[in-house]
Amino acid sequence: MTTPTPFSFRQLCALGFLGCVGAMAFALYLEHFRHLEPCAMCIFQRVAMIFTALVFLAGAIHGPKAGGRRGYAIGAGLTALAGVGIAARHVWLQSLPPDQVPACGPTLDYMMQLFPFEEVVKLVLKGDGECAKINAEFLGVGLPAWTMLTFIALALYALAMPCAARKTEKS
Repeated sequence: MTTPTPFSFRQLCALGFLGCVGAMAFALYLEHFRHLEPCAMCIFQRVAMIFTALVFLAGAIHGPKAGGRRGYAIGAGLTALAGVGIAARHVWLQSLPPDQVPACGPTLDYMMQLFPFEEVVKLVLKGDGECAKINAEFLGVGLPAWTMLTFIALALYALAMPCAARKTEKS
């Protein structure tokens, strides 16, 4: 069992929300100031980050007790795990030998206009050559791997929050 922190559940949710905001701010910085255009999988990872942030924000606003805490923790954990899955798929695509990389497909905007949403999701998760390009690395690790590690940390953090919150709030 986790040792309680001096923070309330509401404060822990707010910190999780700020972590997600920081990750999104960094992604937008890379796009707008470093001119790294996001591929379709990067955009889906951003969507997962936004959903995770929204669950944390809802928990911070609501400040639930007991069972509600578990609900928010599971919700944030699940959205973060969805991000882990998307980022893991992206890492896998980047690890493929060049002759096994799928061909580049149409842009996400074009697919959204042409296909139903479910088909777009399937096509994006299948991946294409654009997603297999390694555009940037830090310490020899590509951005999708860093994103995956961030989502793993967010999922673990979310699931630990109910136990880590100040005990005096329990009722």
